[in-house]
Amino acid sequence: MAFIREVLDRVGDKWSLLLIAVLEPGPLRYTDLQRQVPGISQRMLTLTLRQLRQDGLISRTAYAEVPPRVEYTLTPLGRGLHEIATSLVGWAAAHHDEIRENRARTTSAQPSTTARA
Repeated sequence: MAFIREVLDRVGDKWSLLLIAVLEPGPLRYTDLQRQVPGISQRMLTLTLRQLRQDGLISRTAYAEVPPRVEYTLTPLGRGLHEIATSLVGWAAAHHDEIRENRARTTSAQPSTTARA
């Protein structure tokens, strides 16, 4: 069970699913990934790519060119995760109004902390 939690933590973090989504259309270079995922630092991009590669979700191909070229792409395992993430996004899109209403109802039902004095 601990390993399953570890995998879910990894693929459910802030950057992993975004990178999986960005890589879905095809291979991208590091600088392209950096451009397409706003807000990610160079350190976090490097770390997340390394972790996704360790888990077999993406592959890294280095070309012997001048200047050197490195591309990242989804593996079949990564494509399977993308399909699941797409389903989750679809579910969220279909139910966002209901979730928003539930949040509003819950928030308005909670007693205000400023009312106590």
